[in-house]
Formats: sequence, structure tokens, C-alpha cells
Amino acid sequence: MDVMDIRAQLHAMRDEGYCDFANRLIPGMADDYIIGVRTPALRAMAKNLVKAGGYVPFLASLPHNHFEENLLHAFILSYEKCTMAQCVERVESFLPYIDNWAVCDQFVIKRFADAPEQIYPLLKKWMASDLLYTRRFAVVNSMRFFLDGDFRPCMLDDAASAVTDDYYMQMAVAWYFATALAKQYDAALPYIAERRLPPKVHAMAVRKAIESLRIDAARKTIIKSFR
Repeated sequence: MDVMDIRAQLHAMRDEGYCDFANRLIPGMADDYIIGVRTPALRAMAKNLVKAGGYVPFLASLPHNHFEENLLHAFILSYEKCTMAQCVERVESFLPYIDNWAVCDQFVIKRFADAPEQIYPLLKKWMASDLLYTRRFAVVNSMRFFLDGDFRPCMLDDAASAVTDDYYMQMAVAWYFATALAKQYDAALPYIAERRLPPKVHAMAVRKAIESLRIDAARKTIIKSFR
């Protein structure tokens, strides 16, 4: 399926009501940026494209014209079978074109968990990027893949250093630390107790931790004392 066929199929799946909803969810985009295709339909389309092959010209057609094209691109990279080197190359090629939190946060490469020694240095590099959503992608994926068995305490410093004045970056770091409090409580608590995060990020992280279903009541009481 060539690029124009993919775009035609996306427009054929348009849901007007969902388009209005998505525009409210992702403010600040151009009026025609969002087509209005539901995420399950995009995931199914990505799986079909990966199965059929022939999607590489679409991956090369950057920058894309619509939100759904970017999300489809992200899902294809998530599902395709290739070497880790090819995967990393395609991720790095796509990252500069991510322009909103919704594509960023749904861009999940589960294979990253298979090569922690190779992937974490890349995440650390991306955390220092000048591009907002490259930074956010790195923090969110560090949260997803490196707060369990491959966790190292120095990773908390890396995430804290990624924060900027942008709201979406502040929220990503707060989300990271709330999750760290759930998974690596002893290592993460000093960042809250000693107020190592910027005030807005600190407040967001505490609020999200208190709302978490993964943190028990006793620990929430301690976290609340640092509001």
C-alpha cells in the first residue's frame, strides 16, 4: 500500500464525533491536523501493514500531514520485526517529528526491555535533547522499562535533570517520580522529602502519588507530609 492509499484509508475511517473529542484533548493543533480515527482502528491498521509489508515508503514520508499518520507511524515501529539497530535508527528518525503528548505517550517500543545496556544510554541522551517530545519520550520510556529489574538509583537523577519549564515536560517528570515512589520507594522518597524537584513538579508528583492505587496508605501518609 503506497502513501496515498494509506492516507485515503485514514480519511475513510474518519469519525466526526471522535475528531471533535481529539481536538479538545490535544489543543493547539491546526484545524485540519486531526482526521478523527479511533486508536484501536489505527492499531489494527498498523498490524495489517506490518503483516503485509511494503510500509517502508510510508515511514520515509516524513513529515506526515496528520496526527493519525504520526500515530500510525509510531504503532508500525512498535509492531514491526527488525533488528535492534534498525529499530533504533527508525525511532531516532521519527522522534523529531513528534509534536504532541498523545503520539509521544503511545509510542512504546517493548523491545527496548530486551536490551537495557544498549537502550538506556540512548534514553539518557534523548533526555538532554532540545526537542520537547524527544525528552518526554525518553523520560516516559525510562519510567516504563527501567523502574523494575533494570533500575539503578542514578536513573532518578537523569529523569530529574530532564525537566524544563514546559508543562508537558514537567508533567512527564512528575509522572515518572510518582511511579518511582510506587516501584522504588526508598530510592525515590528523598527526591520528595528533600524537595529536589522544582516546586511545580514536586507538587504534581506528590498529587499523582497520593492518587496512585499502587502506593499503600502508610506510604501515602508520609508522602502527604511533604506537600
